[in-house]
Order: sequence, then C-alpha cells, then structure tokens
Amino acid sequence: MAKKGIVLMNLGSPDSTEVKDVRRYLKEFLMDERVIDVPYLLRAFLIHGIIVPFRAPKSAEAYKTIWSKDGSPLVVLTKQLQKALQLKVDEPVAIAMRYGNPTPKTAFDELQKNNPDLEEVLAIPLYPHYAMSSFETAVEAAKEVYEQNKYPFKLQFLQPFYNEPHYINALAENIRPYLEKEHDHILFSYHGIPGRHIRKSDTTGCHCLKVENCCEVASPAHAHCYRHQVFTTTRLVMEQLNIPKDKYSISFQSRLGKGWLQPFTDKRLVELPKEGIKKLLILCPAFVSDCLETLEEIDVRGKEEFIGAGGELFTMIPCLNTNQLWVDVLANWVKEYAAGSQAMTL
Repeated sequence: MAKKGIVLMNLGSPDSTEVKDVRRYLKEFLMDERVIDVPYLLRAFLIHGIIVPFRAPKSAEAYKTIWSKDGSPLVVLTKQLQKALQLKVDEPVAIAMRYGNPTPKTAFDELQKNNPDLEEVLAIPLYPHYAMSSFETAVEAAKEVYEQNKYPFKLQFLQPFYNEPHYINALAENIRPYLEKEHDHILFSYHGIPGRHIRKSDTTGCHCLKVENCCEVASPAHAHCYRHQVFTTTRLVMEQLNIPKDKYSISFQSRLGKGWLQPFTDKRLVELPKEGIKKLLILCPAFVSDCLETLEEIDVRGKEEFIGAGGELFTMIPCLNTNQLWVDVLANWVKEYAAGSQAMTL
C-alpha cells in the first residue's frame, strides 16, 4: 500500500449543460467569499437575485458549444492528466475540483480507502499563479474538508509554480511550434481579478498597486501577487523563446464588475487590428487545462471580435493539457516529494 498520495486540484465545471446544473455550479462558485469578496448578505443578494438568474441560461448555452460526449472539457482533460501522470509515478493519483464534482472529500476518501496505510497527501492546485480567487480558495477549501473529517494522513500543498524552470520550459515548448505560423503579435490573456484582491493579498500592506512599477520593485509581497507572477511567467517564457518585447503583450479576460486588472482582453482584441496587428497568436497561461474561458470566451467569441475588427488570422495556442513535457514536470515534482523533498511544498 502506498504511503503517499497525490490529488490534482482544478477549478471544476457544472455536472451538465442543463440550466439547473449550471445554476447550482455558479451559486457555489460565486458565493465563495474569495471570489466575490463583499459582505455575505450583499453577496447573497447579488448572486441569488441578480447574477445567477441572468447568467445561468447564457452560461448553459456557452457550455453547450464546447461540451464533449465525455462531458466538460476541463474535467475530461484533468482526468486525462491524472491517467498520464499515474503511468509515470508509483503514488496513487486522484483528482478534485474546487467547485462541482469530484469534491476534495471524494478524492481524500478514495485515496484513504484504497491505501489504508496512507501517511501523506500532496495536493497540487493546478494554478501556476497565486490569487485568492483560485490558488488560495482551493487550498483553504481542501484544508477545511481535511480538518472536518479528521483524516489520519498529513496534508501538504504544492506552492504556485509560475517561475519554476521546468514549468517555464514546458510552457515555452508548448508555444514554440505555433511560432512557425504567420503572426504579427503574441497576446498572453490571463484571467482577470479585481485590483482589491491584489491589495488584500499584499502581505506587506504597502506595496502592491501602491508603489510605482510595483511588480518590478523587489518585495516579499510578490509571493502572493498575481499581477507580478503573470508578468514574470510571460517574461521568462518570452526570454526562452527569444521573442522581443515589442512582439508580445499581456491582457486580462473574464472581468466581472469594476476595478479589474487592465488592459481588458476583449477591448485589446478590437484595438489590435487598428494598430496594424492583423495576425494574432493568443494563449491563456492562467489555466493548465482548456475550459470555458479558453475554448468559448477566447477561441469563439474572442476570435469573432478580432476578425470583426479587421483581423485576418487568429490562432489560439492550447493550454498545457496533457502535453508530454508538462506531464513529465508533474511527475518529477511528485518523485521529488516522494523522495522527501520539501522544496516546493507549503
């Protein structure tokens, strides 16, 4: 029986494209205080009274455009990643979603049942960058389940890997074949977050979005700063690929409300053709698995916006998904953990 186990943690999806399932998923997701960080009663009013009734039917239609015969692309791809990783490591690998199914409890129970002598579990949040609405909420939700159920094993977490050399290499090599396609520019579209989340995550309380060029000025705050970390990922990948600074840029997608990080992806997709950029490569490195935000928001709606504004060629580079280099990276991290290394764990 294995002494150590692995849980791959991803965002999650509705159980189906039925409006009732999408509604249930959106309520769980948006009622998370780390996603919409306003007082509970106001959050409940906004979510149950305004956002979900309006958004659920539209989201259900969007999910239908990307749904496969096996289900949600994100869940399917996470299962495929689980299987690919399991072929390379001895430790049992389970998966869990922050929202929807399978839950962290399902994953922990599965590992415990199949491995009664389990001593440790490493949870790997599949978020390269730290944000309270992604990495932090996944960690805290898993901790809550762990403590409530009094599991006998020790629980550890892989820290954000936004600048880890092997991850950077896998991301760069995932991009490299697409550089052969005709293009004028590369756009890194990261998932947006409110600026207040950046400030709330600032452990110093006086750096993020308060100091000029704060992401370039060294600070302990960078360990929890999403904005600094996405800038760092982009710079390291482009340096590896020898892409000059004027040939790529960063934008932020999926905004909900005011005060979110800029520039906005949807606005940039309309502006770029007017700036002479007619052939675009675009990727979404906030995600390691393709999902609604990449397959529908970017590769369908984003493409329509870019072409409609005068663009000629729009190519979305897929997420890492089950890229062999990425699977190898995960396998090496697991092997290091199994060998007793604590270098990348929280």
